Amino acid sequence: MTIIAADYEKTDMGTIQIAPEVIEVIAGLATVEVEGVAGMSGGFVNGITELLGRKNFAKGIKVNVGQREAAIDVSIVMEFGHRIPEVAGKIQQNVKLAIESMTGLSVVEVNVHIHDVQFKTAEKPVEEESAALRVK
Repeated sequence: MTIIAADYEKTDMGTIQIAPEVIEVIAGLATVEVEGVAGMSGGFVNGITELLGRKNFAKGIKVNVGQREAAIDVSIVMEFGHRIPEVAGKIQQNVKLAIESMTGLSVVEVNVHIHDVQFKTAEKPVEEESAALRVK
């Protein structure tokens, strides 16, 4: 992750800087909106952050930012039953559109890394759950 140079955007009132963490959050939110994404795939630090109860919207996102361009790496967990190329393409489009429209940066690439596939688990009927909670 690199920092945007101080002369990114100059106005009459001063300069505007966008922290790389902001771009990571935008990319993360744009990614989880796509159907077929079960979740983000983060590393050890992200796991600790979630154990402490903090929601990390930048989980699984790496950003390289220049003065006018950005390159994004997205690591996800797919839902079983969805086509990987279609989901990855939608992620690329959604992330690019979100970052470009919100920041004005040009997104040169969005790399999607699939780390796992999540299978749907069969939900227990409510009757079975309530019977298991009764004391005999």
